Amino acid sequence: MSFIYFSAIIIFMFLCALLCFVILIQESKSTGLGASFGGDTTDSLFGTATADVLKKFTAWLAAIFLISCVLLSAWTAAVGHTKVSEGELPMIEETE
Repeated sequence: MSFIYFSAIIIFMFLCALLCFVILIQESKSTGLGASFGGDTTDSLFGTATADVLKKFTAWLAAIFLISCVLLSAWTAAVGHTKVSEGELPMIEETE
């Protein structure tokens, strides 16, 4: 169970990094991060529809990100409740 849980967290972190990258390469009012890689505003991977493709891809990534965030949050809460019901409470030390 813990292998699957940590694998899901690693995939979630990869999704976070991918979403950040896709947002940063989009064309803004200025030249954006795409110009940092040597691309001109007229050069694009998908032709003239690059902005539309990136917008749709970003929307899908954002939806997947939100859904996975909610699922991982619920999964983490369920794991926490399971450990508490089994009696695996963490040691709490009293401080003066």
